[in-house]
Order: sequence, then C-alpha cells, then structure tokens
Amino acid sequence: MKVTGNAGGTNKRRRFGATIVLLHIVLIIGAAGMVFPFVWMIATSLKLPKDVFSLQLIPETMTLDNYAALFVQSPFADWMLNSLIVACITTASVALFDTVAGYILARFSFHGKQVIFIAILSTMMVPTEMLIIPWYIASVQLDWVDTYTGILFPGIMSAFGIFLMKQFMEQVPQELLDAARVDGLNEWSIMVRIAVPLVRPALAALGILTFLSSWNAFIWPLIVTQSPERLTIPVGISFFSSEQKDSSGWAMIMTGASVSVLPLIAVFLLFQKHIIRGIALTGLK
Repeated sequence: MKVTGNAGGTNKRRRFGATIVLLHIVLIIGAAGMVFPFVWMIATSLKLPKDVFSLQLIPETMTLDNYAALFVQSPFADWMLNSLIVACITTASVALFDTVAGYILARFSFHGKQVIFIAILSTMMVPTEMLIIPWYIASVQLDWVDTYTGILFPGIMSAFGIFLMKQFMEQVPQELLDAARVDGLNEWSIMVRIAVPLVRPALAALGILTFLSSWNAFIWPLIVTQSPERLTIPVGISFFSSEQKDSSGWAMIMTGASVSVLPLIAVFLLFQKHIIRGIALTGLK
C-alpha cells in the first residue's frame, strides 16, 4: 500500500510538473507574439527605404537616417510636445475632477444622487463617434478649432474615472472621516489628507490609463486640428502615409512610432508597481 501511495504521489507531481512546463511554453509563445510586432517596428525603422518590404528581420545595412529625417523633414518635436502637453493636462484634470466627484458621490447624501450617478454611467454607453459632431460644433462656435483647448475639453473628465474613484472612496472607513471632522478639518482637507492617500493605487491606475489613452488618441485630434505644428503624434505619423507614396513613407511611420513609444515605456518603468497594483485592485472591485 505504501508503494502504491508513493507511486500515485509521484504521478501527480509529474503531471503537475508537465502542466507547469506546458503553461510556460504557452506563455512564452504568447509573449513572443506580442513582442514580435514591436521588434519588427524597430527593425524597419533602421532599414533603408528600399529594404522596408524585405522579409528579413535584421537588415544587412542599418541606418539612423530615418531618425534624422524624422526631426529634420517634419515638425515631429512639436508633435511630441503637443502630445505631452495634452496628455499631462488631461491626466491632471481627470485625476482632480474625478476624485472630487467620486468623493462627493461616495460620502455625501443629497437629493438625486443616484440619478446623477446613473446618468454619468450612461454616458459610458455612448460611442465616441456619436459625440464627435456636437464636440466639433461646440468647438467651431467657441473658436476652439486648432487650439489646445479644442483638443483637451472632451477629456477633462472621465465617467469611468468617476465610477472608479467612487467605488474606492466608499471603502474608506467612515470613522476616520468623522474623527477628522471632530478635529476641525473641512471637507476639502479631509478628502486630500485622509481619503486620497487611502485610494492612491486607484488614483495611480486612473492617471496612468488616462495618460496612455490621451497619448494614443487619434480621431478627435485629427478632426479638430488643422495646422501641421498643432498635430499630435498619432495624427502626425498618419500623414507620412499620404505625403510620401513610396516605401520611405512606411519607413518614416515605423520610425515615428518607435520614437513615440519611448514616453510610454518610461511611464511604465517608473510606475509599473502602481500599474500592477492598481489594475489588480480595480479587478477586485
């Protein structure tokens, strides 16, 4: 009986080990599939225009001329600055307004609160494409076309951010807030000094997701901007395909995309702990 038990345990360990190995193989294949387009983009940016459509991953002749041309032949530095300004202002605005709105909806009782919250959630069901026309009409009437304000105003608040912050604000212990009121703090001080530090992972996740979304935004900046120096990076890169009909256009697209991901990589490296923790807590909620 003892021998049989040991044999059964050994078989279970072998099956478990085989499962782990198979799981790692699947994960490695999936990771390779996700990384390969990025590697191909970098490799194409280092190719000569005549080698862009070559199936050879590593080019025989590598060149940095595409990177030099990117900044010399186009206002790419202005596009990066525009995207950085828009992304930073949008992130700060969403973090501020959504935190305040989430705190109010979570911690105050007033008539029509549920109606307001449901109305905010209902906006998440409206596709962005349906909002572009009223946004553009408002931009024309307010003379916001081809301005930073025109690019920014649709994203100054986020319904998802309000929902996320409300859910986390509801988890803040009411005793802490009551104790702060007894100590004489006003509601703004209570939110900033007590509530916000306790929901910092959610706020970090919201800020990172907002920055990435704003940095990659394409449709609305394409519509509301007109002058070449006011374009954001995604819109500016798309113009390479229309201005240059030969293979050099694709080389410039890959080069611009390679440079544009650098800020995103920096954000991930700096805040990867907050990203993982925030997404994990968001999933639990």
